[in-house]
Amino acid sequence: MSKINLKPGIVTGNQLKELYDYCKETMCAIPAVNVIGSSTINAAMQAAKEMSSPIIIQFSNGGAHFNAGKFLDNTDQRATIAGAVAGALHIRHIAPVYGVPVILHTDHAAKKLLPWIDGLLDAGEDFFRKNGEPLYSSHMLDLSEEPLKENLEISARYLERMNKIMMSLEIELGVTGGEEDGVDNTGIDNAKLYTQPDDVLKAYDKLKPIGHFTVAASFGNTHGVYKPGNVKLTPPILKNSQDKIQSVRNTGIKPVDLVFHGGSGSSLDEIREAVSYGVVKMNIDTDTQWAFTQPIKAYMDEKDGYLHAQIGNPEGEDKPNKKYIDPRAWTNLGEKGMVQRLRRAFEDLNAPEKFTF
Repeated sequence: MSKINLKPGIVTGNQLKELYDYCKETMCAIPAVNVIGSSTINAAMQAAKEMSSPIIIQFSNGGAHFNAGKFLDNTDQRATIAGAVAGALHIRHIAPVYGVPVILHTDHAAKKLLPWIDGLLDAGEDFFRKNGEPLYSSHMLDLSEEPLKENLEISARYLERMNKIMMSLEIELGVTGGEEDGVDNTGIDNAKLYTQPDDVLKAYDKLKPIGHFTVAASFGNTHGVYKPGNVKLTPPILKNSQDKIQSVRNTGIKPVDLVFHGGSGSSLDEIREAVSYGVVKMNIDTDTQWAFTQPIKAYMDEKDGYLHAQIGNPEGEDKPNKKYIDPRAWTNLGEKGMVQRLRRAFEDLNAPEKFTF
């Protein structure tokens, strides 16, 4: 298959569906990077630029709140709505300057966070009326803690609204273990970490007639990084789900676009196997947090003598420390560290040089 041609900027609507189909055909996937502000956003786009690949940039509810400012009260979700809208507008303005295609996404909205999605859809509909495309490419509803019937009924209702403005929906079936963004599933029933193919079939039947959707199916995934052997991934669950739908509904191969949550710490073999079964998107957060923080920690250790006051350092009591204490000096080191980790993620997902734009 010839390379898909994408334009720098935001990927939405039919082009997003075509992109995911292309990923399945060429057995590659796109890293989905959780961001919290301009530094992490810009690092993500720089990595995409260096690897000649599109990238998925996503805000969790907590990340959106941080982007707006932790000073703001968020009891009514106003801060997280504003933070996610502001982040989307920043990316929309800057992505063409980096020259990269970006899929704009929000991550993990549990039932209690649906007012956040409601507010973003209000903003998305307004943006669509003015611009002919949605503000975001897609949103995720994580209703995996609810009964399956309720999960799918709510998801269908939201997809009906989203489809009208050319948006895609991501749902979660089964539970991703570990802890992320204030959601603690470390003590979850082990059985819930493995999605059943019958449940994926039910989701397909419910949502396929409405619009485009992706499925974060659990196959032992866990948020965070754990000691080897403590997490048991079972990628064949993904293949079984695809095969089930193909057999029962007489579809083509890999009828569902799958999502790999908890990608940090996973082995290359596990990642490549999951991609071969139709994973088009892999979330990465914990590894990029460490990649951002580690070089800043090293800088603080190395320059410790220059960071105790504005004046006075190992070179002399009257020597100024402005260039050392300037946040731009060490923040950029964190950005560079994040870029390096994301380069590896693109390689692991077989994404570099697959695209033209």
